[in-house]
Amino acid sequence: MTQEEKTQAASSYSAQNIQVLKGLEAVRKRPAMYIGDTSRRGLHHLIYEVVDNSVDEALAGFCNTITVKIHDDGSVSVEDDGRGIPVDNHPDYKNPPKSALEVVMTVLHAGGKFSKDTYKVSGGLHGVGVSVVNALSGWCYVIASRDGKQCKQSYKTGIPDGPLEEIGTAKKTGTYTRFMPDAEIFNETVFDTERVASRLRELAFLNKGLTIVLEDEREQAQQIDPETQVARQYREEFMFKGGLVEFVKYLDENRTPILNKPVAFEKERDGVPVEVAFQYNDSYRENIHSYVNNINTIEGGTHLVGFKTALTRTLNNYATRANLFKKDGFLLGGDDCREGLTAVVSVKVSEPQFEGQTKTKLGNSEVKSIVETITGEALAEYLEENPSVGRRIIDKSLQAFRAREAARKAKELTRRKGVLESAGLPGKLADCSNRDPSVAELYLVEGDSAGGSAKQGRDRRFQAILPLRGKILNVEKARLDRILSNEEIRTIITAIGAGIGTSGSDERTLFSDNGDSNGNGNSNGGFDIEKLRYGKIIIMTDADVDGAHIRTLLLTFFFRYMKELVEKGHIFIAQPPLYQLKKGKQIAYAYDEAERARKEKEMGEGKLSIQRYKGLGEMNPDQLWTTTMDPDKRTIIRVMVEDAARADHLFSTLMGDAVEPRKQFIERNARYVRNLDV
Repeated sequence: MTQEEKTQAASSYSAQNIQVLKGLEAVRKRPAMYIGDTSRRGLHHLIYEVVDNSVDEALAGFCNTITVKIHDDGSVSVEDDGRGIPVDNHPDYKNPPKSALEVVMTVLHAGGKFSKDTYKVSGGLHGVGVSVVNALSGWCYVIASRDGKQCKQSYKTGIPDGPLEEIGTAKKTGTYTRFMPDAEIFNETVFDTERVASRLRELAFLNKGLTIVLEDEREQAQQIDPETQVARQYREEFMFKGGLVEFVKYLDENRTPILNKPVAFEKERDGVPVEVAFQYNDSYRENIHSYVNNINTIEGGTHLVGFKTALTRTLNNYATRANLFKKDGFLLGGDDCREGLTAVVSVKVSEPQFEGQTKTKLGNSEVKSIVETITGEALAEYLEENPSVGRRIIDKSLQAFRAREAARKAKELTRRKGVLESAGLPGKLADCSNRDPSVAELYLVEGDSAGGSAKQGRDRRFQAILPLRGKILNVEKARLDRILSNEEIRTIITAIGAGIGTSGSDERTLFSDNGDSNGNGNSNGGFDIEKLRYGKIIIMTDADVDGAHIRTLLLTFFFRYMKELVEKGHIFIAQPPLYQLKKGKQIAYAYDEAERARKEKEMGEGKLSIQRYKGLGEMNPDQLWTTTMDPDKRTIIRVMVEDAARADHLFSTLMGDAVEPRKQFIERNARYVRNLDV
């Protein structure tokens, strides 16, 4: 740009170019800033924002029941028996006057959550929740019941559609909110019943005694009555008197516990209530879920560090005093103490400091010492009163230590073997020329035949191919040393280049220092996403039962031992076509039965040949590139974890040792299966 052009551009940039967004315009213009995205995840977040307001009423002691209903028109209502949103005029709005309800629904950062007199603790801290829901809804209305009357106000795209009006008398207090997601904002507006149920179940676990009801009027959500075999409207009620104890039992439903019942304690210190429940099972992974004010802190934080620190230190102190270690000065590492541990840690903090906008990691330094002290005291007392349980926990931790030593040796063997290979990479890996992880892709391909076609059809500049021979080990049923001795898994680890982490570990490390007393692993040999060689890792298997099984085995491995790849969206599933339709020189591909029928009709009458691909190996390189690997034409599905507890429960159901839960899952979901290729 020349100096003259710069001068002209500067003179044309004036105050009138500064745009001021009024009311909720900013939310509609940049919705992702407030709800994360406008996909299914953001859509469901609308429900959670409204429900969180009702849960805050429960935390304050004013709400006992919350009812969420998905209506047959696709809208959602949330009703509670709390105090009801105030409807008197707000003192800050006099010309024109506005009710407190209208302010809450139409003004960002407005609400009772900033006042400790109203809410001691709260999940939604920014005061943007329900106003954002209103802004992103085509229509919305709220009915507040309090002071013996019912008052209602309606809105369209966040703007009041008339004044607040009194519509009747109220025999009880509470708030009823109903909204319809705006189809102009969201990519899709269909709610997933099971997804909503999972979050509501979680909230009921975290708030013992609170009843949360989910109803779905839509026909597709109907349930089959087991006694009459007649379809009925979906309705599920969540209420857990045992709170976190029942949560732990739910998480361990498909595992065998080694304790008679979960260990649980609930105490408050310096105004911070701490609730913990944990159980040891016969698995080889840790499974810890942490929450702050009902928010799932998936990245952990100070409360989780405090729990881990106390757990490791207390177990070591107990074992030393009880002479359970054969060697003087021996100490178990944090990973040893957490193998087979399922735990839920929940704290309520009046002024939580979250790292980042996602509220996934707690930063309050004082919470660490509070949780550490409470956990240490409660666990030490429990172990003294239950010495047989203490011995069982120490025995399991010692077994974990021995297995971890064996795994260390296996990893050292893997590292030495890698040095002998070219550039430390597996021999069967066809690497790409581009070394930029943001561009590079790794295809994990089922079978040598398909791997050969993929190698020929790929774009060598940025696509790498790793053929896999048969099915990898089911890591859900294996210990770490056995996993690392599996050739296919070692090959995958080496190709990806980021190492391997402890399953479920917040620190993503494989090994801990022997004397580690704070529950944190060191960085030696751990998973390091900075060393990731490929930004996209794409699982490409046949479209049949065996292919689905291989895909599930791979996803289980990534979820358990490279979880950060899943959490940060690096894992994808390729979608190869099921059919090739050919009529003369005209060729089309179909990815399911419905698309095949539609394309048959489009191609018209005449001689039409249809090929059903049984496997990727039946495609020549050009076909594989055109249908499955060309970035401009392919369809790949990003694998995400939005509900860690639900994902863990599902993986343990499908891939664990227990047969009965898997059988029940199949019976419950068999009616949804279409086009099963056996």
